Amino acid sequence: MTDEDLPRDFLQFMEVERGASQHTLERYRRAIENLRGRWQDDFPGWRSLNADHFRDWLYELMKAELARSTIRLRFAALRSFYRYLVHRRGFPKNPVTEVQLPKPERKLPVVLTRAQVDELLTLPLKTPPGRNAPAWLPMRDAAILELFYSCGLRISELRSLELSDIDLLGETLRVTGKGSRERQIPVGGPALAAIDRYRREAALGSGPLFISKRRTRITQQAVDALLRKYVGLSSIPFKISPHKLRHSFATHLLDAGADLRSVQSMLGHSSLSTTQIYTHVTKERLREAYDQAHPRARE
Repeated sequence: MTDEDLPRDFLQFMEVERGASQHTLERYRRAIENLRGRWQDDFPGWRSLNADHFRDWLYELMKAELARSTIRLRFAALRSFYRYLVHRRGFPKNPVTEVQLPKPERKLPVVLTRAQVDELLTLPLKTPPGRNAPAWLPMRDAAILELFYSCGLRISELRSLELSDIDLLGETLRVTGKGSRERQIPVGGPALAAIDRYRREAALGSGPLFISKRRTRITQQAVDALLRKYVGLSSIPFKISPHKLRHSFATHLLDAGADLRSVQSMLGHSSLSTTQIYTHVTKERLREAYDQAHPRARE
């Protein structure tokens, strides 16, 4: 098999045998083509590349000021490619594993204040539905925003909810998260009331919890659009995504004294270290409050 055939064979292997998504396949393809393009007509061959070649490429990417996350994704794709070459094509070793990558940037998530959340959650019921929109649409939007903030859901988790997943009497929600892992999350009173009102007004019997005007499962684009709409009507001075409501959920819980393990469980994080980013947010907020309020915080 030629050097030109190997990437194509690898992508087919990832698609057919590993079930990789089109997004993942495209990311792998771009990473392989970017590296191959360094040599143009003088490519030494995939078998001849060693750790020094990859270190040189890493240096070029960093000199080009690419984001660390982008660099790490490219090297992850190449690590997978060479893992395949070792196990399926008899290559002696994986040179990518010998390269020490820059540590990922630790950006603190953007978090809304409680006042901003309160303002946002009241807007759907204050805003008349659009032309030809069903009367229950504002109630659906209110229920979506309430549930995002009440349970810290990912957008994919919210979209996949069924009516049978909500237990109004038990005040809990069954969520299927990453890796098809199920978890039970407590739901706050305002969110439960908003869901119950929407469910009755939309005459929902079974199937998806959140539906479109055509009564099909709501799309991610529709959720993004409704959030943009209400943020635009609010005094919030920056763009927010459903994930920022998830960040706000976790940070406000920790601000109020919730323990880290409980927040980890509610968020569906497999690792506690992922949840710990929110403790940094809480510390930053405490520092800001101290600096602003204490008369001797600064000389």
